Amino acid sequence: MAKKPKLLSELFHDTLKDVYFAENRILKTLPKMAKAAHSKDLKAAFVKHEKETRGQVKRLEQVFKIFGKKPQAKKCEAIMGITKEGAEIMTDYKGMPALDAGLAAAAQAVEHYEMSRYGTLRTWAEELGMPDAAALLEATLKEEGDRRRIDQSREGRGQCRSRGCALGRQREAATPAASPHRFHYGLVPIAANIMDSLNFLAHSIPHYSQHSQPQR
Repeated sequence: MAKKPKLLSELFHDTLKDVYFAENRILKTLPKMAKAAHSKDLKAAFVKHEKETRGQVKRLEQVFKIFGKKPQAKKCEAIMGITKEGAEIMTDYKGMPALDAGLAAAAQAVEHYEMSRYGTLRTWAEELGMPDAAALLEATLKEEGDRRRIDQSREGRGQCRSRGCALGRQREAATPAASPHRFHYGLVPIAANIMDSLNFLAHSIPHYSQHSQPQR
């Protein structure tokens, strides 16, 4: 017996459930990241992200309503992996100078996931003739894009523009004049919303580099 063909509407619904699970998972994770962060500014950034995520969950519930389905979560292995890595950073780097850099990187990984999912859902909503749902998803996509704006041409060069800088790529440099355990943190412009709160990190790089060297 031939299998019933699965349509785009079913794929849209499955992905919507994935994202709904992911956003609720992120809501549980952000307070832990805020508590773990060293700096007050980074803590504030995670609190702000949590507030925005609550709004995004409400938009998803509106999309479910437009689609004619009740809000329902489906376990998403992708976000489980991403949040697990974040949890490992909080454990492995607890009390360490590099903790905030690791937390910022974990937050960026979450943004990459969210943008890819919301971009896909928005396009499918348009294809399925649901302009109102597409508009809701576009609003969240824009919000995520503002937070994650990255200048590829300057990534990893230690240069920044826009409204601030955040710690980005972490590189280990081994030279005759430096210990192989010394870390150098590249600066990248990460996002319009979070960058304001993480601006202090750019000025903290000498402190991190200095204290990450082993004593002689």
